[in-house]
Amino acid sequence: MTGTQQTPEAAGQVSDAVKGNWVDRIAPPATRPYLRLSRADRPIGTWLLLLPCWWGLTLAMVADGRASWFDLWIFVGCGIGAVLMRGAGCTWNDITDRDIDGSVARTASRPIPSGQVTTKQALAWAIAQCLIAFAILVTFPPMAIALGILALGPVAIYPFAKRFTWWPQIFLGIAFNWGALLAWTAHSGSLGWPAVALYVAGMAWTLFYDTIYAHQDKEDDALIGVKSTARLFGEATPRWLAWFLAATVALMGLAIALAAPSGEPLKLIALIIGPWAMGWHMLWQMRRLKLDDNDRLLQLFRSNRDAGLLPVLFFAAAIIA
Repeated sequence: MTGTQQTPEAAGQVSDAVKGNWVDRIAPPATRPYLRLSRADRPIGTWLLLLPCWWGLTLAMVADGRASWFDLWIFVGCGIGAVLMRGAGCTWNDITDRDIDGSVARTASRPIPSGQVTTKQALAWAIAQCLIAFAILVTFPPMAIALGILALGPVAIYPFAKRFTWWPQIFLGIAFNWGALLAWTAHSGSLGWPAVALYVAGMAWTLFYDTIYAHQDKEDDALIGVKSTARLFGEATPRWLAWFLAATVALMGLAIALAAPSGEPLKLIALIIGPWAMGWHMLWQMRRLKLDDNDRLLQLFRSNRDAGLLPVLFFAAAIIA
């Protein structure tokens, strides 16, 4: 075996996956291309889809002061649904981008352009994930079910956005933060303005982290004509990130102001610390930002799991305060 050959475990792995991930190490070989389509080897996207769900659920519980065993199911169901719908969305994204991905160094190793699966096999896998997710969705109240079905629209549109707008990250934000609306509604039975404010806060956060992520591909994107906020902002990116940071914190603060029960200062303090702590984490990312260091960009992008967990922790503390 020469130094350039891959071991059976490494064969087919995706270039930007976490090294030594469980898919490459222990998943049965026949399942690996499908798990890679679903980004099971890169769990950060599942976290970014899930965390707004948990924001919506915990803030709704604080708002009405109710907690039940069904909320535990919403918590768990959102987790399973995030895995499935992120997997279905990524599979759909790879189907629509199969020609583009083959022209970009970071994505050429993905299962479809590298020949690990066919487009028909990938489509069948996307449908299977959606059907399982739907089985979970129908256990929620009717309004939440309706919102879950509506979410398919943004998911279907997002992969095409970079072909017609410099702001595809807005479409990603619309899709990825839908869980804030759905989980709030699953708990309360109806949609409320705090959930809407939380949803828009999540969209600002998505613009923040996905602009950082998109800087990894800006040179390849320019060659093939794909648009992104990274290309649009260029060297002015830090200034735009500062605006997205401020919008995230302010809008989450607005959601808290609309939802917080009156006469309970401990709950209010716990709630307010959530966006404050998240904002400091985002500021830390900005201070470490290097627009031409792809390893640093990927590290910062992945760190947004911790940024998004902070409001969950403090909202949960407010429930028991």
